[in-house]
Amino acid sequence: MNRLEDPSATLLIDGEWLAGDSTFEVVNPATLEVIGRVADAGPGQARTALDAAARAAGTWRSVDAETRSGRLRAAADAIRAEVESLATLLTAENGKPLAEARGEVLSCARMLEWAAEEGRRANGRVTPPGPNGPGLVVRAPVGPVLAITPWNFPATMVVRKVGLALAAGSPVIVKPAEQTPMIAAAIIRLINYTGLPAGVLQLLTTSRPAEVAGALLADARLRKVSFTGSTEVGLGLVRATGSQLRRMSLELGGHAPAVVFADADLETAAAGVVQAKFTNAGQSCVAINRLYVHRGVHDEFVAQLVRKVAGLKVGHGTEPGVTIGPLIDSDALAKVEKHVEDAISRGASVVTGGRRATPDRPDLKGAFFQPTILTGVDDSMLISAEETFGPVLPVFAVDDDEEALARANATEYGLAAYVFGTDFTRLWQALDRLNFGVIGVNEPMPLRPELPFGGMKNSGQEREGGSEGIEAYLETKAVAIRL
Repeated sequence: MNRLEDPSATLLIDGEWLAGDSTFEVVNPATLEVIGRVADAGPGQARTALDAAARAAGTWRSVDAETRSGRLRAAADAIRAEVESLATLLTAENGKPLAEARGEVLSCARMLEWAAEEGRRANGRVTPPGPNGPGLVVRAPVGPVLAITPWNFPATMVVRKVGLALAAGSPVIVKPAEQTPMIAAAIIRLINYTGLPAGVLQLLTTSRPAEVAGALLADARLRKVSFTGSTEVGLGLVRATGSQLRRMSLELGGHAPAVVFADADLETAAAGVVQAKFTNAGQSCVAINRLYVHRGVHDEFVAQLVRKVAGLKVGHGTEPGVTIGPLIDSDALAKVEKHVEDAISRGASVVTGGRRATPDRPDLKGAFFQPTILTGVDDSMLISAEETFGPVLPVFAVDDDEEALARANATEYGLAAYVFGTDFTRLWQALDRLNFGVIGVNEPMPLRPELPFGGMKNSGQEREGGSEGIEAYLETKAVAIRL
């Protein structure tokens, strides 16, 4: 991987890597050790970056789609060549197991390849001639984009936005989460080294996200925001636009339900539920947060879950066999503990787990929590209404399919849902009724580059990925021609 002499030079502005006037620390969430310092951008650097993006917009949109596609394919190759070093950095910064980090990095390459091809398919159309002549539907790049990315999937969330924006012909400014700026800088560096013109791709690492975003949102030249994060912050970004309308893609919170029908293959379904729940220690907006199981198979299914969870190992992400890393920080741990304590106080039972985890290594001082299963959960508990974002799986017993689907839909969120069963008619009826943007049918990992990703209701708007993803970075022009 190409490295800079100054590792704190993590501001990419107008084609130059800069260190800025100040820095902030990046901490390993497993050991709480400082693993690096990065540049701390402020509003001034943000405005300079937008100046450069505005200048680059005309240049980049005039580059042919094949050339833009080639840059993205070259970036995918570069990421694959550096997969091990990138995965190691990702684990150090985020805490997830190395195998998960490696899978995330490889997903970045696949996403870039998909975006490269979508850029060549961003077609308009010719309408049938009217009385005065034909009509055209023309697609144009939306213009400078601000991409705000989260800490839980800090590599793929950057690439998902950057790839489609660049493929569409729009320059993009990336503002990564302050917990995980180093992997973002490493990924951006590889993409930029493919030969992008100055100002087309820029990076602002900062510990002052509100100030940086505010400076950009106040400028009408910023034409698009793509944000992944909490619903609270996303709605705040919408309000911050004031009198200036601009395009917004919002991928916000989730409260994902899973339904296990009575005819499900219980062992296979249990394996799927455990994977969908405990990947990244449950710190995923698509992680199962509510599990509805038919009462007739409830006890047997919970026993299957317990056996699967017993095979999970908590520890440092680089240790062989570790499948559960730390939570990102003490605030995340406090929320998980609050949800568990509240559920127990209201009558829920801890089947397994339920407490902070203490790994064997004395240097592991981070926020570890045992993979946990709760039964006897009801709708009065906090965990039934709020996203836990941790390794806790609440199980609800239901009497029939109607109850399961009604309770699954009874939320302000609509990002992801899961159903497990064998009767195709029943599964089809369920996916038709579930009000969620992403649905896994016997599939614990329903995220693929060729499928659109995004939610309904307070889980967001617009889509990333799939044939729909590039739409978020294009404007549509209707052209009527009189002959």
